[in-house]
Amino acid sequence: MPRKKQALDFEQSLQALEKLVEQLESGELSLEESLQTFEQGIKLTRQCQEALKEAEQKVQLLVEKNDSLSTQPFAEEDDA
Repeated sequence: MPRKKQALDFEQSLQALEKLVEQLESGELSLEESLQTFEQGIKLTRQCQEALKEAEQKVQLLVEKNDSLSTQPFAEEDDA
């Protein structure tokens, strides 16, 4: 089930990022709030990029296996 959780995490992160962009585009945040929102957005962007990179690696493994649909698990990284 970790794969579903990861997909949900990606979707949730993407939705949260979209909300942050809307907040920033509204122009209603103070400078300090804008900076904090931007920082959160950068963190979410990096999380999404990492999830996409991992998904791309899994797809690449499947393609390299030709007719075999087996995958190799990736080591889980600790949240730092």
